[in-house]
Amino acid sequence: MTSTATDHTTATSADRALITARHLINGEWLGEADTERMNPARPGELAALSPSGTAADVDAAITAAAAAQPAWAALPAPSRGAILMAAGNLLLDRQTAIAEDLVREEGKTLAEAKGEVKRASDVLRFFGSLGWAATGEVLPSGLPDTTITTRREALGVVGLITPWNFPIAIPAWKSAPALISGNAVVIKPAELTPLSATHLARALQDAGLPAGVFNVVHGKGRVVGDALARDPRIAGLSFTGSTAVGLGLQEILNARRARVQLEMGGKNGVLVLDDADPRKAAKVVAAGAFGLTGQACTATSRVYVTPGIRAAFLEALTGEAAAYTPGDGMDAAMGAVVSPQQFEQNQAAVRSAVERGAVLLAGAYDGDPAGPLLFPAAVLTELPFDDAAVTEEIFGPVVAVLEVADYEAGLAAINDSRYGLTAGICTDSLALSTDFAARAQAGVIKVNRPTAGLDLNVPFGGVKDSSTNTFREQGKSALDFFTWGKTVYTGV
Repeated sequence: MTSTATDHTTATSADRALITARHLINGEWLGEADTERMNPARPGELAALSPSGTAADVDAAITAAAAAQPAWAALPAPSRGAILMAAGNLLLDRQTAIAEDLVREEGKTLAEAKGEVKRASDVLRFFGSLGWAATGEVLPSGLPDTTITTRREALGVVGLITPWNFPIAIPAWKSAPALISGNAVVIKPAELTPLSATHLARALQDAGLPAGVFNVVHGKGRVVGDALARDPRIAGLSFTGSTAVGLGLQEILNARRARVQLEMGGKNGVLVLDDADPRKAAKVVAAGAFGLTGQACTATSRVYVTPGIRAAFLEALTGEAAAYTPGDGMDAAMGAVVSPQQFEQNQAAVRSAVERGAVLLAGAYDGDPAGPLLFPAAVLTELPFDDAAVTEEIFGPVVAVLEVADYEAGLAAINDSRYGLTAGICTDSLALSTDFAARAQAGVIKVNRPTAGLDLNVPFGGVKDSSTNTFREQGKSALDFFTWGKTVYTGV
């Protein structure tokens, strides 16, 4: 195992409380930080330090979790819930400091970061409250003097692999249902955002979570993630990230018949019909496409418009795009792109589309990846339906707008995708919006609302290559993945 380091908080000239993330294994902060994370909006400014985890670190974390899990599961659910609720309160108390760290390491705006910390706090408190909720059922029996009940049991030790784009909210919404159900957790946060997961771990620890119940191992996915997936003591693994990586993990977990939950890519479409208000529709699309710098699996990336509204909608959307001015997330309307690699991917996507004949109505693609990673909101049009900018996930503030003849053609275009995470429609027609909700092939449907964003109490997940389409995240449905069912007959 890497060496012990107890000074897991390091002061800086800016009086930041935390800059060095470490592994959390069996209640101890471990590992020498050897990886630098720079602020994407301020070249040369150190945002975080973190260790490079090894298979031995993963083994130690799983060993600690396996030892701690039985006692944690035996603790009454209301007591488990009280710890989660206390941790949620601590996150809220520390909201500004955590959000500022999140801005520095991920790049989003301070308002978005504060909202994300609030979301993580709400998630912990929501699932904490479920410690008092009834579980199981009492069912009638065909036998005399017999009662049938059902129970939900914890899986045991679960692994979580989380992405950089919601670096505290997603760890929270995976961890909270796992913990309230009586599981112990080993989480591998994204390499680009180690501090956000550390803030979550500190809140749980400070709230009184027993040592070993929640463990954090930083490092590369091909090392830490692979070790998690292959360890037979991991009863289930929940992953959010790219489709290619997720499907590879699924093969590993399926081979040993372990449970796996995947939330992966998206290429989310919105259909704008002639009866919609073009300005309102443009605001809906812009919020979904350019909010969070377009770095969300639920972001709007393709729009289909009918002929009567096309010109007015494009004019309004171009105006909206201009309002999303990128800059330092501490005071900008739109934050920085997370990394030089993502910045170059955004540029290449737009440049190649223009080279193939697309018209760029807003945005640019000539920025310097060595400078501040500020990518302006881009609107592309005059594209064929099978163009890569229309079919492949970009993960940036880029939206393609195409014309369709009518509602049926638009619905068919929405469904003509390997992904099926979210889909939206802008219309004043109750009949068409109802039909769209029934026929659109996506796990989440939005009517006159941005495709990005979801309430914490509702199920979340997709179809096709966006998800395993088995167990949903968030809301009470999230408990299903982290538990298994048992039926009990009791005679008198």
